[in-house]
Amino acid sequence: QGQEKLSCNPRKENGSHVVLCELGNPMKAGARITVDMELSVSGLEDVGDAITFQLQLQSKNSPSSTNTTVTVTVPVEAQAAMELRGNSLPATTVLPTSWHRVEGSRRPEDHGIKVEHVYQLHNKGPSTVSGVTLHLAVPNQLGGRTLLYLLELGTEGGMKCIHPPGLNAEQV
Repeated sequence: QGQEKLSCNPRKENGSHVVLCELGNPMKAGARITVDMELSVSGLEDVGDAITFQLQLQSKNSPSSTNTTVTVTVPVEAQAAMELRGNSLPATTVLPTSWHRVEGSRRPEDHGIKVEHVYQLHNKGPSTVSGVTLHLAVPNQLGGRTLLYLLELGTEGGMKCIHPPGLNAEQV
């Protein structure tokens, strides 16, 4: 009929986490009670795709064979919004019309103007992320000719990169 806020107490019992909620007393025989529970559980990064709860209703007044345990499985879904930001330094590059590439040179300036591309991958939450894979396609050829010469690839923040084929192929 009415709504009441439950008083619940968490505790550990036989290596399990138990939350005991007192529903109140006395209750009439055949009483029906609906309980809506909202649980906040942390540390779910490694639990897989679901978490299981055992629910049981017990009476202190008389032992009953109807005090059965009900298993409730709740799906766990991590949510995180990722954002990729990128910059080119300098933002615009124009080669002089008189410039020509010096074949066989190992000096970077003889192969063109240096342009640095910087990408930042940000987690906007709300969950933490791990095992993220970013595939970045860079057009290094145009019409069979070199458009961008990939000189080096670096990362920060504990990330690993797989170097693409053709990275610094002429050992500049």
